[in-house]
Order: sequence, then structure tokens, then C-alpha cells
Amino acid sequence: MNYPKSIQNLIDQFTKLPGIGPKTAERLVFYLLYQPQRELFQFGEAIEHLKNSAKQCQKCFNFAESDPCHICANSKRSSSQVCIVAKPQDIQAIEKTGAYQGLYHVLGGNINPIENHYPENLRIKELITKVQSGTVNEIILALNPDLPGETTSLYLIKTLKQYPQIKITRLARGLPMGADLEYADEITLDNAFKNRQLL
Repeated sequence: MNYPKSIQNLIDQFTKLPGIGPKTAERLVFYLLYQPQRELFQFGEAIEHLKNSAKQCQKCFNFAESDPCHICANSKRSSSQVCIVAKPQDIQAIEKTGAYQGLYHVLGGNINPIENHYPENLRIKELITKVQSGTVNEIILALNPDLPGETTSLYLIKTLKQYPQIKITRLARGLPMGADLEYADEITLDNAFKNRQLL
């Protein structure tokens, strides 16, 4: 059985989103069909205004409603520390902790040749420009502890070594709260031992 064109068109649009297969797209469309018209208008307006309202900060490349973003514009933030993240969502995760008061730099992904992501596709030149400005003392690498994240970290460490005045650090890694040793993988346990703390 074929769906009416209006339903099938929306199913096709949803399947273009990452992680949404045909069955999930179908469920979403039928969920929307049962919603009041007013809520559908609000949903459509939110999508329509997304591109108009969200701007990319030209200093850190995060998304915000202003350029520079509220983090870069905050004079209380330390401009001597720059935390490197792969994507804007990573900034939100770090900001929730309240533990970091420096600035950010969004690379726009990780080095991953399988997905055709190479160093030239990332905002590494912009990072070098920041480092050369003379205001940065520390680069903090906050990339995922997976193969693309490790590859990117190693590339950045090698690239930044030509600036000996810059301290390069990375987030500590180890066992998460509530984890069982018996189920931890070797890399996690290895990192836990390497990053053990003196008590």
C-alpha cells in the first residue's frame, strides 16, 4: 500500500535526518498527524526560524543568537585557555559542569579518513591563528576517547608543538562513577591507571 503523497514526502524528509530510518520516520509522521493544527504550526515555525535566528560565532564557531556568542563576549572568561571540542554540543556538556571558565574552539568534527574528514576540513587554521595571537597560554583537548578523537588529538599535539609557549593538556580519562571493574575495557582501565591521583 502506498501512502498519500503528502505523507510519503514527509517520511522521505525525516529519513534524511541522521539516525532516522524509514520506520522511525513513519512513526514520527503519524504522530504529527494526530497533533492539533496549532502545535504543527509551532513546530513548523521553529524549523523555519532555526536558520534565521541561529548564528555561528566567528570566534569559537559555536551556534548562538549573537556573534560573538555569550561565552566569547563574557569578559569574565579567561582568554588564556582554549578548550578544543569537535562539535557545538560538546560545549553544552562542559558548561553544565560549571568547572571551566575559559573559551572554546569548535573544530567541526574529527579526522576520520573513512568518512572523508581530513585536517583541511577542520578549523585547524583558525586555531593556529588564535595561538599566534599571543593571548593563549593553554590548549585543552576535549575530544572523544575513540579512534577519530585520538587521531585528531595526536595531529593537534604534533601541530601545536611548534609553539613551545603553549601548554597542551587533555581531559583525564578513566573509570566513570558507578562502573564495575569487571566490565571495563582495557583502554579505560589503562587510562584509569595512568591518570590515578595521589591521595
